[in-house]
Amino acid sequence: MPPKMLVDITKLDLDRVEDDLEGVRKYNQQRHEFEMLSGVIHYDADAGAVVAFKQTSDRDFWVRGHIPGRPLMPGVLICECAAQTCSYCFGRSAARDGFMGFAGLDKVKFRGQVLPGDRLIMVAKVSKMTSRICAFDCQGFVNGRMVFEGVIQGITL
Repeated sequence: MPPKMLVDITKLDLDRVEDDLEGVRKYNQQRHEFEMLSGVIHYDADAGAVVAFKQTSDRDFWVRGHIPGRPLMPGVLICECAAQTCSYCFGRSAARDGFMGFAGLDKVKFRGQVLPGDRLIMVAKVSKMTSRICAFDCQGFVNGRMVFEGVIQGITL
C-alpha cells in the first residue's frame, strides 16, 4: 500500500504552471537531454514543498532504446527527475545559496511505470536542511497513481 501523499495533489490545479522551463532554469543547471522538469505547478516556501512535472513524449531520448517496442522511462531518470525537483526547491529557498549536488538515494520504490506521453507529477518536501546537507522525501504520480517514492539527499556545492 502506498504511503500518504506528501502534498495532496488532488487539491491542486495540475494544469496551472507556476514556473515554466525558463523559470526552472533559473535554479537548475541541467540542459538539453538532462532537463528532467518541464515546469513547476506549486511551490510552498513555508512547507518546504514543491510539485513539479515532466511531460514525457515519444521524442524523449530514452524511448528509442529503453525496451524497444515497449518503452518505459528508466528508473534512474525518474530518480533524476526527483533530484531536479529537490534542486529547484533548494535553489528557490530564500535562505539557500549555491548549488545542490546529488549526494544519495534512500528508500526508493517504483510502484508503477512511466510511458511516453505520460505526465509525471513529482512532489518533494524538505525533511532535513542544514548549511551543508539536505534531504527531501519525494513521490511521483502518473494519472493520480503513485509510481515512485524515495528520499533524495543533497549537499551544498
